[in-house]
Amino acid sequence: MISMPSNPLAARLPLAALLLTVAVGASADWPLYRGGPNQLGTLGPAPWHLAEKPKRAWRYKTRGPILSSPVVAQGRVYVGSGDKYVYAFSLKDGKKLWSFGTKGPVEAPPCFVDGMVVIGSTDGVLYAIDAASGKMRWKYATEDKIAGAANAVPAPDGNGWWVVVGSYDSRVHCVNARTGKRIWTFETNNYVNGSPAISDGNVIFGGCDGTLYIVRLADGKRLRSVEVRDYIAASTAVDGRYAYVGHYGNQVICADVVAARLVWSFRDRLFPYFSSPAVAPDRIVIGGRDKRVHCISRRDGKGLWDFPTRGKVDSSPVICDSRVIVGSEDGRLYMLALNSGQQLWTYEIGAPVMSSPAVSDAMLIVGANDGCVYAFS
Repeated sequence: MISMPSNPLAARLPLAALLLTVAVGASADWPLYRGGPNQLGTLGPAPWHLAEKPKRAWRYKTRGPILSSPVVAQGRVYVGSGDKYVYAFSLKDGKKLWSFGTKGPVEAPPCFVDGMVVIGSTDGVLYAIDAASGKMRWKYATEDKIAGAANAVPAPDGNGWWVVVGSYDSRVHCVNARTGKRIWTFETNNYVNGSPAISDGNVIFGGCDGTLYIVRLADGKRLRSVEVRDYIAASTAVDGRYAYVGHYGNQVICADVVAARLVWSFRDRLFPYFSSPAVAPDRIVIGGRDKRVHCISRRDGKGLWDFPTRGKVDSSPVICDSRVIVGSEDGRLYMLALNSGQQLWTYEIGAPVMSSPAVSDAMLIVGANDGCVYAFS
């Protein structure tokens, strides 16, 4: 049995990161993958409500599949595409504002920080793009592709912002957001596919070497680790001392990152998890390659409900207004009741939805494998 913090958005965050997280929850923005640096995938109290039956507001077609997940900041949507470009759109009407070319398909979600869009490409480069003009400010090269989102938090010394990103070069890289210069790197024994979470001055992430790492943000030193012994391709969500992640060994786990121990594991069918969890006060919601969306008790890891789709669910759910929004490879976007898993709404896109939704200013934005960005209001 574990004791849950009373406010999952505020648990054990350093002050500057807490201010960022509160701003995400209270404003119209969704500037980071999964909504905030600890990657809870949960929208906090907002001065608006998502429609019970959203209507499509606009659609923009790129020339490649969209595996990237959109972010939203200051009235703009940013997303990468398999056509090797990063795009900026007006949130209101979907008008393309700019596009920026890389040398490889862009699968990673963007990160909005300090007036920039920071995003990795399969060409192995992390790009910082001016959010207003679409011009490159700097680039930082890793030694292999970048598939996961960069994360961003205020620097520990209060001087600017730091960006943290994983790469298939088996490293996590910490970069100065203003200059693009390396601060530190941390080496693992295999690919780092997901996005590192940042909480309480630590960087928490899983690797394809089967290890969940807890690394100190200030200097990149390994503090602790939890051996999972199966590929961790997904991104970790962290609330206080507890981290939640699914892995290739057909389980979802809760780990105590302070004590460096496994608290519980959830197993249903023999299918892996590539989706990242959304975290509510008493439960998490995650998609599985068993074609289901699973809701799991945070207290003991028991299944509360599951919802069947007709395809794998690699899309990571978002929780908003006691509702769950998630895509499936069956070509549909779903809205479910958080308490019961009942289907409340669905929209048939007709192409696999592996992108994770962003929710901002009473709008819902997601990408699909047909190359389109969809916005619903």
